[in-house]
Amino acid sequence: MIKYMNLIGIKARKASEYKVTTEVKNKVLNDYAKLIKNEKKFIINQNSKDINYARKKGLKENLIKRLHLNENKLDGIINSILKIAKLRDPIDNTLDKWKRPNGLNIKRVSIPIGVIGVIYESRPNVTSDVASLCFKSGNVVILKGGSEAINSNKALAKLFRKALKKNKVDENFIQFIDSKQRRLVDIMLSKMKKYIDVIIPRGGKNLVKKVLELSKVPIIGHLEGLCHTYIDKDAELKMAKEVVYNAKLRNTSICGATETILIHKNIVKKFSNPILQELENSGCKIIGDKILKSYYNGQIYPAKEKDWSTEYLASIVSVKVVKNSEEAIKHINKYGTMHTDSIITKNKKTAKYFLKNVKSSIAMHNTSTQFADGGEFGFGGEVGISTNTLPPRGPVGLNQLISYKYEITSNGKIRN
Repeated sequence: MIKYMNLIGIKARKASEYKVTTEVKNKVLNDYAKLIKNEKKFIINQNSKDINYARKKGLKENLIKRLHLNENKLDGIINSILKIAKLRDPIDNTLDKWKRPNGLNIKRVSIPIGVIGVIYESRPNVTSDVASLCFKSGNVVILKGGSEAINSNKALAKLFRKALKKNKVDENFIQFIDSKQRRLVDIMLSKMKKYIDVIIPRGGKNLVKKVLELSKVPIIGHLEGLCHTYIDKDAELKMAKEVVYNAKLRNTSICGATETILIHKNIVKKFSNPILQELENSGCKIIGDKILKSYYNGQIYPAKEKDWSTEYLASIVSVKVVKNSEEAIKHINKYGTMHTDSIITKNKKTAKYFLKNVKSSIAMHNTSTQFADGGEFGFGGEVGISTNTLPPRGPVGLNQLISYKYEITSNGKIRN
């Protein structure tokens, strides 16, 4: 097993030595999109094998939904690849330049990170998104998908390698670990430091926790998406109702779904019933504090301390009444995971205070937290969302998958 993984690492390092022009990068991506379009039946056929395996394994229906590929989802994958192809190449750009009194001309220039290892679960679109973003940013990628999606992932990775080969580019820019062996993940994290420059985990809490505990390689990622929506005293009811409903129920299984709603005490009487009743009528379980119980007419389950730090990823939401925006911010900074947090208010001063003081990597005003997505940010897609304090933070797209170096010129200058 170690021998197999080392071979993958050696091939990745060798591929990373090659510089690919923007023209060739875009040609590869456009060819990849065409191959997916032409091979839809093959991909869907491979995906059905994964669906059958997942059902036999007893996987939950929401996870099977993530796994499922159809014509529409493949069209989405194709559009994402084509968008990435159209984006500006982030490599070899001058990020800054200046001249020093000592005669040095200094330029900061963007370069690829090198070799990126991505460990992920369920969603096959991660294979195409990650491969496309890494390749466009000049990085080599080693992909380790979950066992439940192995056939779908293998098919998408194989087509990318075919597009590389067609354009006479080293196929090992993209390598997919074709095995269900979990031990290979441990080897990737603990034994491949000389081959992999950064690890990006995309998946559930258990996967990310394992990566954080075992990895000897730097990590970009987030453990949980505990997102909040705070309804301020100066919020508009119609907007609050629409934004909260979308933030919680549009897709409950994504990391940008709101898990806790905070309501200002001055509006709880007027706002709680229309907003929460709509959620409850759509099958959402309401868990609330003692104050909320006095105002909400629907079914309410008493909130425990652990509810404020629970990522449900389901039709469940915890609700707390707060005295003011300061208390809302304090709650978010204590229980949140620095993912995405939003305020709904007409008061621009309050909104500005909220945006500047929550520690979140994505802070929003009058916006659904479900917009926490690289595609929605105009990045063409994302490798993941980072809640690290150090950059990159938020959606990790094309321009976050780079490093830089300094290029210095002078007229034979020597230091005194």
